[in-house]
Amino acid sequence: MAEKDVNELEDIAKGLRRLILQVIHRAGSGHPGGSLSGTDILTVLFFGGILRFDPKKPEDPKRDRFVLSKGHASALLYCVLARAGYFEEKDLEEYRKINSSRFLSGHPHPKTPGVEIATGSLGQGLSVGHGMALGTRLDGYDSKVYVLLGDGELQEGQVWEAAMSAAKFKSNKLTAIVDYNKVAQDNLTRDLKDLEPLEDKWRAFGWDVVRIDGHNIAEIQTALNKPPHRDQPRVIIADTIKGKGVSFMEGQTGWHGVAPSDEDLARALKELE
Repeated sequence: MAEKDVNELEDIAKGLRRLILQVIHRAGSGHPGGSLSGTDILTVLFFGGILRFDPKKPEDPKRDRFVLSKGHASALLYCVLARAGYFEEKDLEEYRKINSSRFLSGHPHPKTPGVEIATGSLGQGLSVGHGMALGTRLDGYDSKVYVLLGDGELQEGQVWEAAMSAAKFKSNKLTAIVDYNKVAQDNLTRDLKDLEPLEDKWRAFGWDVVRIDGHNIAEIQTALNKPPHRDQPRVIIADTIKGKGVSFMEGQTGWHGVAPSDEDLARALKELE
């Protein structure tokens, strides 16, 4: 997809935030907080000329891969995939509905066009992404693999097993992106298990580390456009705000997995005009 400028991408991100809230509101369930914190990252990845994909050929072996490891933010992924042309936006009306023809379940499933792997059981996405990177290397393709991780998810041991493995096998076409919004389901991540010093941890595991403002489109573009490291996987630690864009949701644990009411939705959409 052709690269867009910062203003265009900011407009796309704002539109996606509105759509995410409408989809979750209609379903009566979902995860707005973590979906809104990752919106700018996926906007640049999918619409900023970074990810190589063709919605008409979702199984093209030469494609780049994206894995939403924090699968509870499925509303974000589905809205992005709809806007990218994998299916019609009207299909989003089936989000979290039983017997959805598009399989728009609460957590992503590969029956949905554009979804690479089932995710939602946290901690597994980086292992899968590393496997994809090794597989495409063995097949002789120049494909890149991007994995979006939640910060609470980093408390899972499997993440660090995958980190060690990716460094061992010099998986330099693998990029992990940490949606570092610092708020878990019912507490601050630092009060559960403090992740800091997070940059030092990743470097100690043998990764190339970049830290950015996860809501600054230009910074996200710069980080994602960096050429792969010669022999290291890369992690982009993106400092974000849970519920970004809606004042009464920002930084609040209460908006982890709660659908907005009619009144909440109206207020949120007004702020996102």
